Amino acid sequence: MADYKYSTLAVHAGQHPDPLTGAVNVPIYLSSTFELTGIGTDRGWDYSRAGNPTRDRLETAVAALEGGTSGHMFTSGMAAIAALVAMLRAGDHVVCSLDVYAGTVRLFDQIVSGYGIEIEYVDTSNLCAVEKAMRPNTKLVHIETPSNPLMVLTDVAGVARIAHAHGAEVSVDNTFMSPVLQSPLALGADIVMHSTTKYLNGHSDGLGGAIIGSTPEHKERFGLIQKAAGGVMSPFECFLVLRGIRTLPLRVRQHEENGLAVAEFLTTHPKVQKLAYPGLKNHPQYELALKQQRGFGSMMSFELNSREEAGRFLAALKIFLNAESLGGVESLASHSATTTHGSVSQEWRDRMGINEGRIRLSIGIEDKEDLIADLDQALAAV
Repeated sequence: MADYKYSTLAVHAGQHPDPLTGAVNVPIYLSSTFELTGIGTDRGWDYSRAGNPTRDRLETAVAALEGGTSGHMFTSGMAAIAALVAMLRAGDHVVCSLDVYAGTVRLFDQIVSGYGIEIEYVDTSNLCAVEKAMRPNTKLVHIETPSNPLMVLTDVAGVARIAHAHGAEVSVDNTFMSPVLQSPLALGADIVMHSTTKYLNGHSDGLGGAIIGSTPEHKERFGLIQKAAGGVMSPFECFLVLRGIRTLPLRVRQHEENGLAVAEFLTTHPKVQKLAYPGLKNHPQYELALKQQRGFGSMMSFELNSREEAGRFLAALKIFLNAESLGGVESLASHSATTTHGSVSQEWRDRMGINEGRIRLSIGIEDKEDLIADLDQALAAV
């Protein structure tokens, strides 16, 4: 189905009618084990950790949406990142975006580095800094673009050229954009990962993660990790993501329409400082966003003067929910220093540029006038 456009892929990739019953929706195969047809032979499945018919359908769908050769589903976005680095060895070197989700930093610094793998955090928006960081033992460059929560973009094609010249692979966390708005593999990346908890699921009712590879070696590598280490997504969670993907293009378009309207409102508000949203022409990386994205999405962040002001703002919201996560149909607001980046030190947050007044918004699909009115009245309480 590679020649079809995204809306068609979202509805049909991996989601053909069940051949046994004709069911239009993919059945949820809750069986942990499958009857074998003989000694060493089966109907395609033997044990659900190694493979499950519902998961197979979702893996086909995400691979098609990202233009990859294989998709691999995990229990969470962090489980997907853990699988991403599971094949590295002691002595290997990883370059990672400096402005990255703090859960990634926690995994890398408190677990992965203990295996003798060195992690180096770099401002990947600066290609010269990426080039300078490369070493003979660099195996992976992991980037998040746009970044969480400062919406810093990394030139995927530029990083890919540098990494490939040094024999390293590039992985891109595409959670904020979704496959609808950004295609990292087409830009030169080797691997894409998602927290499917966010836009792919879209309804805030299930955890999940995905890795999409671009080579037969990736299919073998990540398939081995799924089977050997476990951590695979359950059939029911797979069903929820398949359901979400069917409306993904429609939802993303509404998310983005609302996001741009909210950003235009916030950019003129006197109490809002350092608004980060690449869809505004005054964003320093607006041209890069036009070049490598098909839209600007609905994630943004801004600063208030203090933690106290941030608290008053969050308490005054009526439609926006004060909650972590993103990408669901409902609008969310969160205090970055104590939610997404609460697991790193104040020194690290200072290095990233996340102060105590930073608020991150995930704009949902409600009426944009209602969202703007809610933000306006909450800002009046600051």
